[in-house]
Amino acid sequence: MLALVELGHGIVDRCRGRQSDGICLPRPRPWIALVLGLLLTACAAPPPAPPPSQPDLDAKTIIFVASNGWHSSIIVAKADLPPDRLAETADFPEARFLEFGWGDAVYYPARRATLGMTLRAALVPTPAVVHVVGLRAEPARSSPGAEVVSLAIDDRNFGRLVDFIDASFERSGAARAAATGPGFTAASRFYPAKGRFHLFNTCNTWTARALAAAGFEVSASGTFRAEALMRQVRALARPR
Repeated sequence: MLALVELGHGIVDRCRGRQSDGICLPRPRPWIALVLGLLLTACAAPPPAPPPSQPDLDAKTIIFVASNGWHSSIIVAKADLPPDRLAETADFPEARFLEFGWGDAVYYPARRATLGMTLRAALVPTPAVVHVVGLRAEPARSSPGAEVVSLAIDDRNFGRLVDFIDASFERSGAARAAATGPGFTAASRFYPAKGRFHLFNTCNTWTARALAAAGFEVSASGTFRAEALMRQVRALARPR
């Protein structure tokens, strides 16, 4: 079985030195790939997700799925968001697009990950965070080195996608979640999230479940690797 590198969300160099409107995607760390590759050979994939409904053919809204081969995220136009969801987006007044990623609360924000931190995130269910990045440019222009796939979606299923992302924030009864810390660029922040991160519940399985909730034919099974997710996403973008 191929290795899960960077736990599906970890970041090396954490996009430091980039401008505020760049997509913040991780870079590989080879020693982590080796360790986790050995761990994964003894592990089975999670059960398949239930079959989703298809988006309507008259879809007009466009969303984006971004990946650099390690981490994945979902990007939406800020103007498309309903006013009663995702109150945290008020923290990004100059953004045209918003990128959402999910991951381990300790490992994901860490500037320098250790082996112990990596193994704990992989093997022990741990608290999670949502990373939100405000993008000023089109997603594909914000990070030319990342793969960005655009998908058309109808209004009803876009609402379901927004509901899924909105429900990922841990607000503890408040109207909006308070940021737990700065993100990897000047225009990004971390927020407390619902769910527990572990080897088979990574940023890529979160992205897969978000797309499935939006009616796309995406299964979260085996998507701890970004490539397993992106193969499904590319198929969705092809003409039928």
